[in-house]
Amino acid sequence: MSEAVPPPPPPGIDRDHEQLNLLAIFHFVYAGLGIMGLGFLGLHYTIMSRMMDEEMWQGGGGPPPAEFFQIFRWLYLVGGLACVAIMVLNVVAGLFLRQRRHRIFTLVVAGLNCLNLPMGTALGVFTIVVLMRPSVIRIHELAATESGAAT
Repeated sequence: MSEAVPPPPPPGIDRDHEQLNLLAIFHFVYAGLGIMGLGFLGLHYTIMSRMMDEEMWQGGGGPPPAEFFQIFRWLYLVGGLACVAIMVLNVVAGLFLRQRRHRIFTLVVAGLNCLNLPMGTALGVFTIVVLMRPSVIRIHELAATESGAAT
Protein backbone atom coordinates (compact mmCIF):
# COMPACT_ATOMS: atom_id res chain seq x y z
CA MET A 1 0.00 0.00 0.00
CA SER A 2 1.53 3.32 -1.02
CA GLU A 3 1.18 6.51 0.97
CA ALA A 4 -0.63 9.46 -0.55
CA VAL A 5 1.79 12.26 -1.24
CA PRO A 6 0.29 15.73 -0.80
CA PRO A 7 0.40 17.87 -3.92
CA PRO A 8 3.19 20.44 -4.06
CA PRO A 9 2.23 23.94 -2.96
CA PRO A 10 1.39 26.37 -5.75
CA PRO A 11 4.22 28.65 -6.88
CA GLY A 12 4.61 31.72 -4.70
CA ILE A 13 2.97 30.20 -1.61
CA ASP A 14 6.14 30.68 0.43
CA ARG A 15 6.20 34.34 -0.58
CA ASP A 16 2.59 34.72 0.54
CA HIS A 17 3.27 33.14 3.92
CA GLU A 18 6.33 35.32 4.37
CA GLN A 19 4.40 38.47 3.52
CA LEU A 20 1.53 37.51 5.83
CA ASN A 21 4.00 36.98 8.66
CA LEU A 22 5.61 40.35 7.97
CA LEU A 23 2.22 42.05 7.91
CA ALA A 24 1.40 40.48 11.28
CA ILE A 25 4.64 41.88 12.72
CA PHE A 26 3.94 45.30 11.23
CA HIS A 27 0.47 45.32 12.81
CA PHE A 28 2.04 44.55 16.20
CA VAL A 29 4.62 47.31 15.71
CA TYR A 30 1.92 49.77 14.65
CA ALA A 31 -0.06 48.95 17.79
CA GLY A 32 3.13 49.52 19.81
CA LEU A 33 3.52 52.93 18.21
CA GLY A 34 0.07 53.71 19.57
CA ILE A 35 1.61 53.64 23.05
CA MET A 36 3.85 56.50 21.97
CA GLY A 37 0.75 58.30 20.68
CA LEU A 38 -0.91 57.89 24.06
CA GLY A 39 2.21 59.24 25.74
CA PHE A 40 2.19 62.28 23.48
CA LEU A 41 -1.50 62.81 24.21
CA GLY A 42 -0.80 62.65 27.96
CA LEU A 43 2.08 65.11 27.64
CA HIS A 44 -0.06 67.49 25.60
CA TYR A 45 -2.86 67.27 28.17
CA THR A 46 -0.41 68.03 30.99
CA ILE A 47 0.97 71.09 29.20
CA MET A 48 -2.48 72.38 28.31
CA SER A 49 -3.87 71.86 31.81
CA ARG A 50 -0.89 73.76 33.22
CA MET A 51 -1.48 76.61 30.79
CA MET A 52 -5.13 76.81 31.82
CA ASP A 53 -4.20 77.03 35.51
CA GLU A 54 -5.14 80.35 37.16
CA GLU A 55 -1.71 80.73 38.81
CA MET A 56 -0.15 80.96 35.38
CA TRP A 57 -2.32 83.98 34.51
CA GLN A 58 -1.81 86.10 37.67
CA GLY A 59 0.23 88.72 35.83
CA GLY A 60 -2.71 89.96 33.83
CA GLY A 61 -5.45 89.10 31.46
CA GLY A 62 -6.86 86.05 33.15
CA PRO A 63 -7.22 82.46 32.03
CA PRO A 64 -9.65 81.32 29.38
CA PRO A 65 -13.04 80.23 30.71
CA ALA A 66 -13.16 76.85 32.47
CA GLU A 67 -15.71 75.62 29.91
CA PHE A 68 -13.11 76.10 27.19
CA PHE A 69 -10.77 73.53 28.72
CA GLN A 70 -13.70 71.23 29.58
CA ILE A 71 -14.34 70.82 25.85
CA PHE A 72 -10.69 69.89 25.38
CA ARG A 73 -10.90 67.27 28.14
CA TRP A 74 -13.60 65.52 26.15
CA LEU A 75 -11.49 65.72 23.01
CA TYR A 76 -8.52 64.21 24.86
CA LEU A 77 -10.74 61.41 26.15
CA VAL A 78 -12.15 60.64 22.69
CA GLY A 79 -8.66 60.77 21.15
CA GLY A 80 -7.25 58.46 23.81
CA LEU A 81 -10.09 55.96 23.41
CA ALA A 82 -9.69 56.00 19.63
CA CYS A 83 -5.96 55.37 20.00
CA VAL A 84 -6.58 52.43 22.36
CA ALA A 85 -9.22 51.01 20.01
CA ILE A 86 -6.84 51.18 17.03
CA MET A 87 -4.13 49.51 19.10
CA VAL A 88 -6.42 46.64 20.14
CA LEU A 89 -7.77 46.18 16.61
CA ASN A 90 -4.24 46.01 15.18
CA VAL A 91 -3.10 43.45 17.76
CA VAL A 92 -6.14 41.28 16.98
CA ALA A 93 -5.57 41.70 13.23
CA GLY A 94 -1.92 40.71 13.69
CA LEU A 95 -2.98 37.56 15.55
CA PHE A 96 -5.50 36.72 12.83
CA LEU A 97 -2.87 37.24 10.14
CA ARG A 98 -0.60 34.77 11.91
CA GLN A 99 -3.43 32.25 12.17
CA ARG A 100 -4.57 32.87 8.56
CA ARG A 101 -8.11 33.48 9.81
CA HIS A 102 -10.76 36.22 9.61
CA ARG A 103 -9.52 37.86 6.43
CA ILE A 104 -12.53 40.21 6.24
CA PHE A 105 -11.92 41.52 9.78
CA THR A 106 -8.29 42.20 8.88
CA LEU A 107 -9.39 44.01 5.71
CA VAL A 108 -11.69 46.24 7.78
CA VAL A 109 -8.84 47.05 10.18
CA ALA A 110 -6.60 47.80 7.19
CA GLY A 111 -9.23 50.20 5.89
CA LEU A 112 -9.36 51.97 9.27
CA ASN A 113 -5.56 52.15 9.29
CA CYS A 114 -5.70 53.97 5.96
CA LEU A 115 -7.22 56.93 7.81
CA ASN A 116 -4.01 57.41 9.85
CA LEU A 117 -1.45 59.22 7.70
CA PRO A 118 1.25 58.29 6.74
CA MET A 119 2.24 55.00 8.39
CA GLY A 120 -1.29 53.69 8.87
CA THR A 121 -2.04 54.37 5.23
CA ALA A 122 1.03 52.45 4.09
CA LEU A 123 0.24 49.51 6.39
CA GLY A 124 -3.42 49.52 5.35
CA VAL A 125 -2.72 49.62 1.63
CA PHE A 126 -0.08 46.87 1.80
CA THR A 127 -2.41 44.73 3.89
CA ILE A 128 -5.27 45.18 1.44
CA VAL A 129 -3.04 44.42 -1.57
CA VAL A 130 -1.72 41.20 -0.01
CA LEU A 131 -5.07 40.00 1.34
CA MET A 132 -6.84 40.52 -1.99
CA ARG A 133 -4.42 38.25 -3.84
CA PRO A 134 -6.17 35.05 -5.04
CA SER A 135 -3.42 32.86 -3.60
CA VAL A 136 -3.79 34.48 -0.16
CA ILE A 137 -7.57 34.10 -0.33
CA ARG A 138 -6.97 30.41 -1.02
CA ILE A 139 -4.61 30.17 1.98
CA HIS A 140 -7.32 31.61 4.22
CA GLU A 141 -9.93 29.24 2.76
CA LEU A 142 -7.69 26.25 3.40
CA ALA A 143 -7.00 27.39 6.95
CA ALA A 144 -10.74 27.84 7.53
CA THR A 145 -11.58 24.35 6.27
CA GLU A 146 -8.85 22.83 8.45
CA SER A 147 -10.05 24.58 11.58
CA GLY A 148 -13.75 24.54 10.71
CA ALA A 149 -13.98 28.34 11.23
CA ALA A 150 -15.22 31.06 8.91
CA THR A 151 -12.82 33.46 7.23
